[in-house]
Amino acid sequence: MITFADSSPYSRRSFLQVGSLGLGGLSLSQLMGWRASAAKAGIPLKNKSVVFLFMHGGPPQQETFDPKMEAPAEIRSSTGEVKTTIPGVTFGGTFEKLAERARRLAIVRSYTTGNGNHDIKPIVGKDSLGANIGSLYARVAGANVPATGMPRNVALFPRAIDAGSQERVKQFGNFLAHGTVGSSCAPFAPGSTKNDLQGDMTMWMSRQRLEDRMYLLDKIDGLKRALDHGAADGLGELQKQAVNMITGGISEAFDLSKEDPLTIARYDTAALINPNSISKSWNNHRNYRDHGQTLGKLMLLARRLCERGAGFVTVTTNFVWDFHSDKNNAGAAEGMDYCGIPFDHAVSAFLDDLEDRGLSDQILLVCCGEMGRTPKLQKNGGRNHWGRLAPLMLAGGGLRMGQVIGESSPDAGEPASNPVTNENLIGTILHTLLDVGEVRLMENLPRDVHQLVTTAPTIKGLG
Repeated sequence: MITFADSSPYSRRSFLQVGSLGLGGLSLSQLMGWRASAAKAGIPLKNKSVVFLFMHGGPPQQETFDPKMEAPAEIRSSTGEVKTTIPGVTFGGTFEKLAERARRLAIVRSYTTGNGNHDIKPIVGKDSLGANIGSLYARVAGANVPATGMPRNVALFPRAIDAGSQERVKQFGNFLAHGTVGSSCAPFAPGSTKNDLQGDMTMWMSRQRLEDRMYLLDKIDGLKRALDHGAADGLGELQKQAVNMITGGISEAFDLSKEDPLTIARYDTAALINPNSISKSWNNHRNYRDHGQTLGKLMLLARRLCERGAGFVTVTTNFVWDFHSDKNNAGAAEGMDYCGIPFDHAVSAFLDDLEDRGLSDQILLVCCGEMGRTPKLQKNGGRNHWGRLAPLMLAGGGLRMGQVIGESSPDAGEPASNPVTNENLIGTILHTLLDVGEVRLMENLPRDVHQLVTTAPTIKGLG
């Protein structure tokens, strides 16, 4: 829902809320037609979208996709293992549903993020020029879909689903960073706060100004007429973007109440973990709550946005994959109950939904965090920071699935084959979204963006 709010220092009352404005779900043929039109207009787009599910905090290798059950007890998965549909391949014991869908996944067991720092690489880091990867894409593709105003680059945090969730984590980096490519290319973040540079769906301007210029209190059609007569001249760029989305009917795409209740139930992770069962001995117990309550619906919202033309969607819940077993966080086994069970359900529902809708080849799902976890369990059952090896899972996008790429050392501490790096992952994402050969011919891109898009190496074996 888009809210127009009074920006007076004495009032924050919302005085107009625009719910559904008429943009229904697009058929696959419509979506392909829009992107074909973009190609004719000289925008080198492929018929693809990317959903990047960022596992913030650093997920462990063994408890996710590389159990090492033949290793000593202090190394192997603390949650056991489960057989997958790929012969000889097992996952950590929490991922039962993903194990059944392994033939739709590509697991990279030689991925290294480069260091064990808490930050938000590879979504934002030096390898992405200090910008959200989606901002690089939007710089090439354009910030919005011309036909509808849909933002091409969106970031979804728990508040996009649940207003009672905590504000997004900011101390480790800015998910909404646009680097040097311009603020218009920054992710659009529904449910964010007024203080975020990349506006949420709230237009903060005075009530009187909005009434005088746009006649929005009379009826929404008055907004369109007012815009035709120059009423947008006094608006800032972000406010113009919000108005364009309203007149294009984009608010419907962000409204889950328009979704089939059965589909919502299929995704919902809220019932998997009772918030009252999460031990409050962990200072971050609210992070676990937000993760479980919102992850499934965030993935459903991501699918809705991709269906309607969004090209890059960042999804992340609050900081949860941090398994120190200290005053802040649970250890590996208990932490996987809080984090892994909702993840297993939400991602599996997303994969099934894409397959049912014929979108598996059109949407690439990427799942990883900023690092991995120490090969050896600590005496308290925790795993600490580890930058030499990390889990990475991909699905769909027309790439080659049903395989494991690379291998790790016997203790899951190092790549035992050629390492896959952040640069390789970013290259794979950009090659999925863009016709790189056509990008080479573009003359209006910043040199650093042009070079990154056209030269970043991809992950071998996925093509």
